[in-house]
Amino acid sequence: MTKLLLPLLLMALLTSCTHDAGKIPDHVNGYSDEPFVQEYHEGFLIDTVNTDANDVRSICPDKENNIWIATKHGVYIKKHDSHAWKLMIEGAEQGPAYDIRQDENGNIWIATWNGVYKGNSRGVAQTEGPVPPVAKIVVSGEVVFALGPKGIWLRRGDLWEKQNFETARSIRAAVADGAGGLWIGTDVGLYHCTVDKSTVYRGKEHLISAYVRALDFDRDGNLWAGGLGGVAIRNKNQKIDEKLPGDGIPNAHVNVIKKAPGGKMWVGTAYGITRFIPGSRDYSVRLSKRWLMSDEVRDIAFDSKGNAWIATAAGVSAIKQRKMTLEQKADYFYTRLIQRHVREPWIVGRFRLEVPGDTTTLVPDDDDNDGEYTAMYLAMESLRYAVTKDKKAKERAKKAFDFLHFLREVTGMDGFFARTIIPAHWSRMHDPNKTYTPQELAEELIKNPRHKPVEVRWHLSKSGEWLWKGDTSSDELCGHLFGYYWYYTLVADDLEKQRMAHHFSQIMDHLLRHDFYLTGVDGKHTKWGVWSPQSLNHDPEWSPEKALNSLEILSFLKFAYQITGFERYQEAFLKLIREEGYLENANMLHHTDPAWKTYFDIYLALYIYPPLLNYEQDPDLKYAFRRHLDLWFEQYKKVKSPLVNFTYNYLTGGYDELDHSIFFLQDAPLDLVDWQIDNGRREDLRVVREPVLEVLQVHELRPPSEYRTMRWDRNPYVTVGGSPSQEREPVYWLLPYWMGRYLDLIKPTE
Repeated sequence: MTKLLLPLLLMALLTSCTHDAGKIPDHVNGYSDEPFVQEYHEGFLIDTVNTDANDVRSICPDKENNIWIATKHGVYIKKHDSHAWKLMIEGAEQGPAYDIRQDENGNIWIATWNGVYKGNSRGVAQTEGPVPPVAKIVVSGEVVFALGPKGIWLRRGDLWEKQNFETARSIRAAVADGAGGLWIGTDVGLYHCTVDKSTVYRGKEHLISAYVRALDFDRDGNLWAGGLGGVAIRNKNQKIDEKLPGDGIPNAHVNVIKKAPGGKMWVGTAYGITRFIPGSRDYSVRLSKRWLMSDEVRDIAFDSKGNAWIATAAGVSAIKQRKMTLEQKADYFYTRLIQRHVREPWIVGRFRLEVPGDTTTLVPDDDDNDGEYTAMYLAMESLRYAVTKDKKAKERAKKAFDFLHFLREVTGMDGFFARTIIPAHWSRMHDPNKTYTPQELAEELIKNPRHKPVEVRWHLSKSGEWLWKGDTSSDELCGHLFGYYWYYTLVADDLEKQRMAHHFSQIMDHLLRHDFYLTGVDGKHTKWGVWSPQSLNHDPEWSPEKALNSLEILSFLKFAYQITGFERYQEAFLKLIREEGYLENANMLHHTDPAWKTYFDIYLALYIYPPLLNYEQDPDLKYAFRRHLDLWFEQYKKVKSPLVNFTYNYLTGGYDELDHSIFFLQDAPLDLVDWQIDNGRREDLRVVREPVLEVLQVHELRPPSEYRTMRWDRNPYVTVGGSPSQEREPVYWLLPYWMGRYLDLIKPTE
């Protein structure tokens, strides 16, 4: 036993698990797939021409689930079975409206520029009494209050009576106290008004600030008063708690507070919505076009089904709920995947939206990593087949492998494979061919001495049917390996295994011939296709990649030896360990310099662990690789990724982080548009330089519903991310789901 392996063996013995890989201990039941509440967003523009109509101030679902809104342009209704909005007050009476509420009899009361209107879905009529303009309506039992800068009126029966409440004229919010009085929020404090007296509350002992714009009671009867700076929570006598930006409010300008049917408190701000559970410090945030037509929230109301209807500065949003199981969610995503994210010859990836955010304008697109992400799909279909024995899963897995196989064949070069292909007639592609001037080349070389000026990126296939993209990266081969591993293990028959062995040996023989460089059409290694000791061990510029690339090539060789039996791969594997120190190199991965860390490296390591852990026969090396895996997982389980967790579970036979895995699968949104989400503007989060020093990130990991549409190479901590000109493929979700099913950690509904 070498001196290097002895301490690794001892450490691995201390940390290793006794379970067999791929099995769950008998006492673990896994997660039983029960229905959960899945949220999704539906957005509405009231008028595509008149922007004042989209300036929505108040919203109210009626007893028939019609939706009423007060806008700068006027009052509109949307019938429950329609998407069209009808203007309810026209002619000379039309004008700005400010508030809409419904009484217990189903009557709609509307505060407008010229008074108060009463009506229903058949029509509305103005009432005589309150002096306009009227800002707020409060309904309390059979009593209706109308409040504005000219006074406060109470209506009993058919008559309005002016009240002698003494308040500031700047009325921003109002709510009944349940005893005949009102709580009123103004620019200069919180008022409590009864028939006997009016009392104003100001100061830090009562409020966050005197500027009060939002009021509602929680399930315990405490009054939440929001405005500039946050929310003060009061019992009948005093402030008992508060919610500041640091407690979860994304913006200090609170515009509305509403209690949801289940008791959560929804706090709408100038930058999104926070939902609090009273008595808990947990919260969730909804912002960006994924959830809101505008991040400026004006009002919130709930219909009889518990759906939230939200008035924003640019339209109406409905955050709706549906009960579904993970299995039903998987069916939904799989249908979307097959219908919208597959292009010939069977490339699976993101597609482009010609109109940002408009999912009806979907068109095929190419990506540098088409090969890698189709390999992720290959892994997913392989796992799906292993669980379901669905013939279509097997057929589609083969189609994905056929594409990856073709990436090598299309180049016409012995063992070199392309990044992706596009039809030869396409005139638009990512990274078109580019010619460098000497000055431009000098600029690039100063910035990066390793820069390779690849001017001809796209090459015509011999058939003339395809353009293939060269300069293939190390990332691609890592991703391919992951797909190959699962296809070979779970799907491939003997003929397909022979085909894969030949295919992969062509690639590996290419690397052996070229001293572990992936060598392109120009006879030089590609920009990132480097695993050679000459570079990793002797060129300091390759120090950032030394650890991971050393581990990668060991995994490639191990897989090649396993599926071919060719001794040359095992000999090269041992030589890199014994003579070039590649295992020692690999162990440096856990001590990467902060300047070299990238989030994607987590998943590049994940791709290559299975062959190393499951194919290695030497006990010393097996323990060394297991120790490497344990350290990797201990460092990265905090990302709460089901793909990280389930891969580790597969290789160790454990069930670590199962709760976090299930939460991710449940919380991930159904919307696959890569909406831009700017968490850096949130005041509940701090902007930091970790876990990756290079980019700005938020200080804590938020749930997947609060960051950009996922791909596993994307950093979920990043402050600003997303491109609404693309729709992401849902393989990111389906792959860990089917892995969880395969491991029996997710048990389907009976």
